[in-house]
Amino acid sequence: MIRLFALALALFGLALPTASAQGFKVPADLVTASLVGEPSAIRPGEPFTVAIRMVMRPHWHVYWRNPGDSGLAPEVAWTLPAGFSAGPLQWPSPSRIPVAHLVNFGYEGEAVLLAEVTPPTVLAGTKPLTLRARLTYLVCERECVPGTAELRLTLPVAQDATSTGIAPGSMRLFETARAALPVPAPWPVRYGAENGRLQVHLAAPGLTASSVAYFPYAETAIENAAPQESRSDADGLHIDLARGDPAQTTPAALPGVLTFDEATPDGTVRRAYAIGDAPGAPLVTASAAVPMTQAPDESLTLWSAAGLAFLGGLLLNLMPCVFPVLSIKILSLVKHSGEPASRVRLHGLAYTAGVLAAFLALAGVLIALKGAGAGIGWGFQLQSPLVVAGLAYLLLTMGLSLSGVVHMGAGIVGIGDGLTRRAGLEGSFFTGILATVVATPCTAPFMGSAVGFALTQEAGVGLAVFASLGLGLALPFLVLTTWPAALRRLPRPGAWMDTLKGALAFPIYATVAWLIWVLSQQVGPGGLLAALIGLVLVGFAAWAWERRQGASPAGAWFARGAAVTALAALVLLTLGLDRDRAETLTAQAGRDGFSQARLDGLLAEGKPVFVNLTAAWCITCQVNERTALRSDAVQAALKARGVTYLKGDWTNQNPEITRLLERHGRSGVPLYLLYAGRGEPAVLPQILTSGLVLDALSAVPVTATDRSAALAPER
Repeated sequence: MIRLFALALALFGLALPTASAQGFKVPADLVTASLVGEPSAIRPGEPFTVAIRMVMRPHWHVYWRNPGDSGLAPEVAWTLPAGFSAGPLQWPSPSRIPVAHLVNFGYEGEAVLLAEVTPPTVLAGTKPLTLRARLTYLVCERECVPGTAELRLTLPVAQDATSTGIAPGSMRLFETARAALPVPAPWPVRYGAENGRLQVHLAAPGLTASSVAYFPYAETAIENAAPQESRSDADGLHIDLARGDPAQTTPAALPGVLTFDEATPDGTVRRAYAIGDAPGAPLVTASAAVPMTQAPDESLTLWSAAGLAFLGGLLLNLMPCVFPVLSIKILSLVKHSGEPASRVRLHGLAYTAGVLAAFLALAGVLIALKGAGAGIGWGFQLQSPLVVAGLAYLLLTMGLSLSGVVHMGAGIVGIGDGLTRRAGLEGSFFTGILATVVATPCTAPFMGSAVGFALTQEAGVGLAVFASLGLGLALPFLVLTTWPAALRRLPRPGAWMDTLKGALAFPIYATVAWLIWVLSQQVGPGGLLAALIGLVLVGFAAWAWERRQGASPAGAWFARGAAVTALAALVLLTLGLDRDRAETLTAQAGRDGFSQARLDGLLAEGKPVFVNLTAAWCITCQVNERTALRSDAVQAALKARGVTYLKGDWTNQNPEITRLLERHGRSGVPLYLLYAGRGEPAVLPQILTSGLVLDALSAVPVTATDRSAALAPER
């Protein structure tokens, strides 16, 4: 997390290390990828199989659908002819790949992922058809290199019933690939928990297995690097697994893949079975566990995504994150109302330049980290207690200045208030940067799909979308400074400004209080106490610095020393916040806590599920919860329809939540999913009302046990 904090500081002008500086190797032949078709020709309405083949350089590996302790599963975005559809990827059984103290799940040497493609029942014309796929992957040895491959496959259309069959040269590839797929386990499976550990029991009497390995589909269900204990007895095979998070409730099911060696008369044979996917056993739906094989928001283009981002940026100005900072800058603009219009316009341009610079820097950090396999998204920097505390201290300094406790000028250029409230153009520029930083806790309508699209595209496209988002945020202030009629309507400077300036301090203090509340969700009691002491140190440093004015040389020297000492203590306290996180991360899962294993188990039982992906620092999320999700009508509807409510807290980093966000084309919270049955869930809007949620829940049948409860709430 300290590394993420350091990268977030790039928003303030620090340079990101290049790939070569991080020791990344970038030879082109680390992975050779190809798209191979099984049939020699396509027949209308007849499904066929294609293979995504990846050949890795020796000692390098790519990842399984659950990558283990680190990594990123390969993803495929299809571009198919009209009427064609692609099914989910079929994953061969993986291997355990130790890397230092971690264990990853993946493939070395070669990996072949199969997918079934279904053509329409009528094919217009007889020209060959081209299937395209964009493969994104992460290939690793000790270091990791992200990669992308644009694959294409052209197949002729069958002219008659005898003109199709297996393509020459592909039979061996597909036979080997199918042999590597796990088959449904032929034995009954039972799950359990004992002494804080998870257990998988197979009723397979007489089975003698060695080199047993279990690979759950859920990413955080088990401690991947811990030894897996197994034993065979008269009742069958028993596997004992260390839990990934002891605070999580025991899942009803733990679907996954089991591999082991079995001694046969012909020698030792490697077996691979899908546990929980067999007929009669819990079935994990593709929407719950398999990464999407379609590109998120495929209907979006660069122009439509940029347009949505622009609208989202405009709406960010109405969010409580941005308003306190923007109102201060508008107040400072009043001071310049008597200046020439050309000079005032420069302030608008400088503010816009600061916003755009910050958004492009943020986009660069996001794109670089996503490309390196990090599971982050919009607002990622607020997952670091160091960033949250630093932002609280910065805003407290601004509030103290507005209240007249301290007067920051050119002497303390590095402090946020001394930058944002300076009379020069640099003050407007740094106000733009600060407005961007404090905007990230909010998600405005239209932003989710636009930012999600940006982070799945090439760097140039992503930067263009983020620039459009920044332009939307900057536009109101830019228009105000370039519109002569608006400038003439600004009130003239006067004594009233001191009163307004003092009043504007209180929204800043409210923001500080909210940030400390966010911090309380990330650290334990010790860390929270350290952060509160940090607020006192900020106030003391500001007070001591102000006392130097008019003091004797010795008194001024002593005041400066006291201020510097307080700031040094503040830095030491802040850097220690991360050490308090380990105790709290395991304590955040409650009765309704989300985990992929729990979601898989509920869907396997055929139960409807409502998933709320949220974060303490996401103001939009908090408003939605209080005004819509916690309303009596919604709570009664959830109960009446037997819908299980799962809350995924992204306040701290959580790879399972990040994966689920990415699976639905989102880069940040909020995300609301309603699993009403088999197949893909319904995705609700980012801004909720009780009516919207109730309309969505109406698709779930009312349970017979509590049908009367559905009639109680009034819309």
